[in-house]
Amino acid sequence: MSIDALINSFDRTLRVITGVTVADRPNPANSTSACALNEVERRQSAGLMRVNHVGEVCAQALYEAQSLFAQTAATRKQFELAGREEMDHLAWTAERLKELGARPSLLNPLWYAASFLLGAVAAKTGDANSLGFVVETERQVEAHLNRHLTDLPESDVRSRAIVAQMRDDEIAHGAAAQELGATTLPAPVRSGMQIVSKVMTATAYYI
Repeated sequence: MSIDALINSFDRTLRVITGVTVADRPNPANSTSACALNEVERRQSAGLMRVNHVGEVCAQALYEAQSLFAQTAATRKQFELAGREEMDHLAWTAERLKELGARPSLLNPLWYAASFLLGAVAAKTGDANSLGFVVETERQVEAHLNRHLTDLPESDVRSRAIVAQMRDDEIAHGAAAQELGATTLPAPVRSGMQIVSKVMTATAYYI
């Protein structure tokens, strides 16, 4: 691992944690009209989008670690590509939180550190397992985003547009990892990932 790679990784980490992120792609919400939400709807949308923002903080950490410790160039390239698209998600959800008058999770540094550690452990077990971790993560995220499309207020078309694009991207990331030779993770590992995800989402909705 080169010193330049470490410096770039540190720079990206600081930008994620401090919220200094810029999307490469246009925000999907820009194609929608402004939506009027009552206070109950606003709080519901804010909580759900805070959870989604935390998910993107975690995604940045996972892909950063998996890219740093990938064993082949092809795997590293896929992690870097997916990470750039996840950075779009991070910027979009942050922008939507501001529109809703809400803040990101206060625990983002903790979420990032824990996810980076998980990504590093997955990568150290080999590219096939690391890619399998991506496939399972994206499968669970897809299900989570589908639930959010049900739970978000119907009138919140801006949040819904963002979540729909995020879901489509996550499906593509999982498919790409599968094509690169991902293994299927053991059932206990998949169950453990679900438990951790539930704890994170329940906490991030409020904090």
